[in-house]
Amino acid sequence: MIRVETSARSAAWRVAAAMLLACGCGVAIAQATDYPTRPVRIVVPFAPGGSADVFGRFVAQKLQESLGQSFVVENRPGAGAVIGTDLVAKSPADGHTLLVMSNTHTVNESLLQNKPYALMRDFVGVAPLNFSDLVLVARSALPANSIGELLAAAKARPDGVSYASSGPGTPYHMAGELLKAMAGVKILHVPYKGSAGARTDVLGGQVDLMFDAIPTMSEHVKTGKVKALGVSGTARSPILPGVPTVAEAGVPGYEATIWLGVVAPKGTPPAVVARLNAEISKITSNAEVRAAWAAQGTTAMTMGVDAFTKYLNDDIAKWANVVRVANVKVD
Repeated sequence: MIRVETSARSAAWRVAAAMLLACGCGVAIAQATDYPTRPVRIVVPFAPGGSADVFGRFVAQKLQESLGQSFVVENRPGAGAVIGTDLVAKSPADGHTLLVMSNTHTVNESLLQNKPYALMRDFVGVAPLNFSDLVLVARSALPANSIGELLAAAKARPDGVSYASSGPGTPYHMAGELLKAMAGVKILHVPYKGSAGARTDVLGGQVDLMFDAIPTMSEHVKTGKVKALGVSGTARSPILPGVPTVAEAGVPGYEATIWLGVVAPKGTPPAVVARLNAEISKITSNAEVRAAWAAQGTTAMTMGVDAFTKYLNDDIAKWANVVRVANVKVD
């Protein structure tokens, strides 16, 4: 069956093809216009149910619709995202294996010294997806109803209060370490292999606290299953307007977020990377998508390949400084 594209898309690709031909990049044209030639695997190196999984599946569905090929999400959690990330690093660099990443990966560049890969050596940035603030929640029976009361309890009983995370280096872990460092308290870190297990145990009362993405945890707050003590951004969340920021509740200057993006193995043809960036940017710049994500407390991000590469490098430097200043260690 002959596939007919819209005139606008065809025109756009004819212009791109002409530019590539002018620089002798005929192979790149074929790689870009034929891509994808088979199902694309999108690896999410985190457990199902978290924000990376939810938004990764959303973007996969949209890419499938626009590119006419299957985009299959595969969860490969474990070791602070190292297991799934290493799998993609060792995959063929042809655009048919992609990775949904978060600032876990930029933190790990300084936190984990013996990783089998290096982010900027073994991957190429494709496009960002979004960012969202976190909410610090407490189990419903914890005798602390504010940040002030929590910090007082932590100072009275060093390591007597616990917080769960989805693993070393994840935004949920680093948000907790940043709070400890800035407030001068000791809170016991309880790492899990993914956010789902951490969330389950906080909801069940086995662990005292957790920083979690607002879109994921807000319903549990609203139904009273957990208590929201503070949000991690510089302003209150429209999703949880009655919850103060951590900064205004007693830790001035505090700020932490979770952001998501897509990368591919280093060596992926630039034309394929550019096409993926263009398709993902269409998704994140769509007015309906942006409004729907905003209603969940999430802000869409749109950048070109070069801008996203700079963003990655800058975030690596930012978290390296936090790891150093807060003296964060992985047991």
